[in-house]
Amino acid sequence: MMTVKNKHTRILIFLVCIILGYMITMQLRSHNQYQNLAIQRAEDLTVRLKEVQDDRDKLAKELDEYRAGRISGAAQKEMDDLKARAGETEMEGKGIVFTLDDSKQAAKTGENKNLYIIHDEDLLRVVNELRAAGAEAISLNGQRLIGSSEIRCVGPTVLVNERRLAAPFVILAIGNPQTLESSLKLRGGVIENFKFWGIRADVVQSDKVRVPAFKGKRTFEFAKAVSEEEKKEAGQTVTVDRGTSEKISGADAEKSEGRQASQKNAGGAQ
Repeated sequence: MMTVKNKHTRILIFLVCIILGYMITMQLRSHNQYQNLAIQRAEDLTVRLKEVQDDRDKLAKELDEYRAGRISGAAQKEMDDLKARAGETEMEGKGIVFTLDDSKQAAKTGENKNLYIIHDEDLLRVVNELRAAGAEAISLNGQRLIGSSEIRCVGPTVLVNERRLAAPFVILAIGNPQTLESSLKLRGGVIENFKFWGIRADVVQSDKVRVPAFKGKRTFEFAKAVSEEEKKEAGQTVTVDRGTSEKISGADAEKSEGRQASQKNAGGAQ
């Protein structure tokens, strides 16, 4: 009887030892996996830290170059591109040369003599047609036209970039020559209207048109750039009153259509 008990005890002790061994093995394995994971994570963090340090050193170098008056190649290229888009760089390429001069015809009795000379709205219409046709750079009598350039009559002259210009007017435009010329020669377009009143309107395509850079002054007294934080805070953009815009557009339309109305009346009389 005692022998059987001893045998059972030994079996139980053996089973307990097996279970304890298994538990210890699993514990050690889990501990090793955790250590491996910690090591891998540390290696990943080391790599990321090295990348961040490299970026920091690169930015610090660019900052030092900027402070010293030197600009990196990428930054210089971006700056040159922005200057070209702003009109501050002389441009060259294919395009057209469009020459306008006052009519030499004598006004008929009762006709308005102003119909035979070039006005600011005529030049504006030409510029708008060229821009709509994809002109990438435009100048008028040597004055580069940018977004803030004004074209308006001042007595017998036209004011552009605060410079007084007089006929003949030579407009240089860089873009697809065929497209630019076609935009001016549309039926009922600018050239047809000019020819009716005897106004000289000659367009020539060229493989080499050089448009000068803008040389005027540009300052912002009231306008300022809006930061991204201010945009988020405001949550909306400033818009121009639609009613005011429509009134201004209507007045300009009436003024620009004066010669066309006179042309129709003259055509009917003939």
